[in-house]
This record gives sequence, C-alpha cells and structure tokens, in this order.
Amino acid sequence: MGDVRRGIEGRFHKMKNSTARAKKIIKRVVLIIVIFAISLIWLMPMLWIISTSLRLPTQSFTLPPHFLPTEFYWSNYAKVFDILPFLSFLKNSVIVTVIGTGVQIFISSLAAYAFARIDFPGKKVWFIVFLSGLMIPAQVTVIPKFLMLKGVGLLNTIWALILPAIIDPLAIFLLRQNMLTIPKSYDESAYMDGAGRFRIYRSIIFPMCMPSIVVVLVTRALVLWNDFFQPLIFISEYKNMTLPLGLTVLKGQAEFGSGSISIVLAGVVMSFIPPLLLYIFCQKKLISATVLAGLKS
Repeated sequence: MGDVRRGIEGRFHKMKNSTARAKKIIKRVVLIIVIFAISLIWLMPMLWIISTSLRLPTQSFTLPPHFLPTEFYWSNYAKVFDILPFLSFLKNSVIVTVIGTGVQIFISSLAAYAFARIDFPGKKVWFIVFLSGLMIPAQVTVIPKFLMLKGVGLLNTIWALILPAIIDPLAIFLLRQNMLTIPKSYDESAYMDGAGRFRIYRSIIFPMCMPSIVVVLVTRALVLWNDFFQPLIFISEYKNMTLPLGLTVLKGQAEFGSGSISIVLAGVVMSFIPPLLLYIFCQKKLISATVLAGLKS
C-alpha cells in the first residue's frame, strides 16, 4: 500500500514539475515574441529610410509601396557629396560634438567632485542653484546667448555651438550622485600617501565613475550631434553649418527639383552612422552602468 502511495506521489510531483516547466517555457516564448515585436516597431522606420535611400529617384514614392527596392541604387550616396559639401558639414559636427562633450565631461566631473567630496561654505545652496538650471528650457536662453555671442564676435562660428554646451546641470547631478557612493576611505588612504585633491580626482574618483561618465558622454554627444535649433539660430554661414542644418538644405533642394527624397534619406543614413558606432563602442559600459544603478537602488 505504501509503495502504491509513494508511486502516486512521485507521479504527481513529476506532473507538477512538468507543468511548472511548461509555464516557464511559455512565459519565455511570449516575452521573446513581445520583445521582437517592440524591436520591429522601433526598427521599421529606420529600415524604411535605408530602403528608400537605395531606390531610384523615380521610385521614391510608389503605389503600392514596396519595402525592398527592385534594384539597389548606390549613386544616391554619391550625389549627396555632389549637391552638398557633406564632408565639411560632417567635420563641423564632429568638432562640435567631440570638443563640446569632452570639455563638458571635464568641467562637470570637476564640479561634481567638488560637490561630492569637498566641504565648503554654501555647498548645498550652490548645488541647488546649479540644479535650478534644469527647470529652465533651452529655448528661453537662446536670445541671451545670441546677444552674448554677438557681443564677443563668436556668432556664425562653431564656438557658438560649443561654448553654451560645456555646462550641463544634469551631468553634474548624475556624476555627483555616483561619487557620493564611493567610500571616503579611498580619499583618506590617498591623502596618507601624499596625493593631492586633483591626483585623487584623476587617479581614483574619475576611473571609478567611468560607467556614469560613459552614460553622460553618449547622451550629451547625441544631443550635440542631433542639435538643430541652436545651429539654426547661431549659424548662417554655409561653411560653418552642421549636419542637421545641412540636411535641411538638402531637403530644400530636393523639394525644388535639384534632388529627390532618396538622396535626402541617403544623407540621413550617413548622418546616423557615427552615433551608431559610438553606441556600439560604449555598449558594455552603458550596460554595466545600468546594472550598477539597479544594484545600488
């Protein structure tokens, strides 16, 4: 009788384990399907842009629409360079993004280090003053920036795009919060070894904040790379235009008959290759920053 009972219980546990395993597999399959569907929704506009950039100008808008072109027309990419000084626009965007992001990270990390590791009178008040800058829309400050840049003779230069971008309250806040999590015993040990404040910042604090610094680097680089509003206001000379502003010129020429939407989208495709490469290069650091943030919370 006991053997029969044990056999029944064993079968019951096997059925229970099989049911739990099946539910787990079903949940995983559903999750994969949902993630794939969401990814496809996000990727479809990008894939459509790439597809249209490879069409013949006469096939830019066809009814019914076809996702893949009948033949790949790579000449659209060459025509972008014929119509526009694309390399000049690319160079300006790279200069603005690299210098603006680099100087911003240096200044923001120094300010964050001061707010997180150094005690000085009015520290909390000054930090609140810095954070209050987050409540002011960038569009509100355009006229004061325009007048200041005109007054110092920097209007219509790439410095008009770099200098206003080197201070970012959000970057200071993010880096400060990260530095507050680092034990001060590191600073004390370095002091005992004769290190000064800048040496501690350069050799200890800055490397330990690298995941957060990469997050700031990627987000601010994308903001500067894609910025259209400020170049539109501050830049009027053709030679100093950045890619977003240059692409509007290309779009205008397409509308007036000297180009096509396929050529415009070819320029768009080439413009988002550098940010894509930046994201691929920094992907591991971004993931580690997300994991660390989850562990700390």
